[in-house]
Amino acid sequence: MPSLLRSLHRATLLALAVLTIPGAFAAAAPAARPPNIIFILADDLGYGDLGSYGQRRFATPHLDRLAAEGMRFTQHYAGATVCAPSRSALLTGLHTGHTPIRGNKEVQPEGQHPLPADTRTLSKLMQSAGYTTGVFGKWGLGFPGSEGSPRRQGFDRFYGFNCQRLGHHYYPDHLWDDDTKVPLAANAQGRNNDYAPDLIHKKTLGFIEANRDRPFFCFVASIIPHAELIAPEGYLARHRGKYGQETPYKGVDDGPTFRQGPYISQSEPRAAYAAMVNLLDDQVGEIVATVRRLGLAENTLIVFTSDNGPALEGGSDPSYFNSSGGLRGVKRDLYEGGIRVPMIAHWPGTVAHGAVSSHVSAFWDWMPTFAELAGQTAPAGLDGLSLAPTLTGRGRQTQHDYLYWEFHEGGGRVALRQGDWKVVRTNVLKAPDGPLALFNLATDPTETTDLAARHPDRVEQLGSLLRSARTESPLFRFGQTGYLQAR
Repeated sequence: MPSLLRSLHRATLLALAVLTIPGAFAAAAPAARPPNIIFILADDLGYGDLGSYGQRRFATPHLDRLAAEGMRFTQHYAGATVCAPSRSALLTGLHTGHTPIRGNKEVQPEGQHPLPADTRTLSKLMQSAGYTTGVFGKWGLGFPGSEGSPRRQGFDRFYGFNCQRLGHHYYPDHLWDDDTKVPLAANAQGRNNDYAPDLIHKKTLGFIEANRDRPFFCFVASIIPHAELIAPEGYLARHRGKYGQETPYKGVDDGPTFRQGPYISQSEPRAAYAAMVNLLDDQVGEIVATVRRLGLAENTLIVFTSDNGPALEGGSDPSYFNSSGGLRGVKRDLYEGGIRVPMIAHWPGTVAHGAVSSHVSAFWDWMPTFAELAGQTAPAGLDGLSLAPTLTGRGRQTQHDYLYWEFHEGGGRVALRQGDWKVVRTNVLKAPDGPLALFNLATDPTETTDLAARHPDRVEQLGSLLRSARTESPLFRFGQTGYLQAR
């Protein structure tokens, strides 16, 4: 054998020998980069509003592809049945019996009641894990300059609506860039030029691009398809005339309250709703395409879900679109249609391709999930359980003993699910000890048959659990008697 070949042969044998020694290069191997996380939260999108969840009147091809290439969850629940408390549950890992913000409480002239300064948030946890964090879209958890503003709750970057009431408007007079109010002159005098979701989407893509070389947590808090119902003409034209006889909605189109909360008029509300979901679907497609173009797909977990069930406001017609997916109720209900939401997880090479999971989960599970994926220890005392075993197929998935919700509007409502059993109480403020409706979701997912009279022992057991599931909040109280106060 020539000397050069002998030298190469010896070098190869030596390399193979070293590689067989356990841990030979462990000290020199770089630490694995934790996954990027993109969490996309639609606003008022119903369980049945995606093709992969049964929608037949309009198409959602990009989201359906995301589901086909990832994992689709059939029993995932929002944090609450309206905006602010749902987001609070998501960011704190606590259900609405424990999370600081349990209702939509306004602070004038702009914003909502703030998360306390010392709140342990998902975004702060991700920062401590070395992630760059950004939120793009609707905030709703603290008025500008308050301790609850995004930059004080763990986000390095914010662009969008601070106030969810002003987020009713798609051509607003201003948005927020971090802590700076940015006037949108092109929308002055009632003009419709700068469509806010387009502006926010560009900032979202820019954030992903700018942080391609470091771990990032990108919270895409879309305002679509929350009313008001309006879309750019190019999208509206694709849907005009396709949804039967339209019932025009008469809103507020001028005067002192214009673009201050009340929705504008819409002559084609069904077409507008479908057009808005079409636009949202395209934006998700562009986010996925950007991740792929940057070579980040196999190290990026993308989650898509919605903050609560479909709404009735502004001309919305959820019954026509079957937006609740056949489930009972809509936004503001604690029946399944108000709180069960679509959820898709996509992570090529890690999350199983084309999987469907019936695991029962909720928004408060995301903090411990992302903590585990980032190699962090979740804070003690959370209501959530990590979904990492279900997502990765590794380890044993723990199950919830129960899920709990409360709602402080509409007379007050509470609900609790344990296994297949669920109880709902309405009119809590007037009748704090009123009757509980009991449903078996395994046999009756549409909650049509109240079984309380047939199973009094089950009602008593779940009623006792309801009482112990929460602690009283000085800000969000159920009456002076401290209804449902923990014992």
